[in-house]
Amino acid sequence: MFATPDGHPQHPEHFSNAFERRVARYRLPRIRLHDLRHTWTTLALQAGVDVKIVSERLGHASAKITWDIYQHVTPTMQADAAETVARLIFGPLVDASPDL
Repeated sequence: MFATPDGHPQHPEHFSNAFERRVARYRLPRIRLHDLRHTWTTLALQAGVDVKIVSERLGHASAKITWDIYQHVTPTMQADAAETVARLIFGPLVDASPDL
């Protein structure tokens, strides 16, 4: 997964140790290296990146695996999808409330 500057494989523990040293040096909140993977996935899905693409980037065998794990982090995706399609069909909705 990680390589040295000359392209040779780097032992995962070496990278993990370097990550932990930097977290401590910059006094960042303590997180696991693996948490960065979850953060990336959550941000990608919330930004609308297709779950198939996210799944491929994560190395999951299928998009279903990704969706089963991460569907809880995007509770508004169903409503957003419905609103997007409604706008495509009906055009932008006009605010019917009177100005006060």
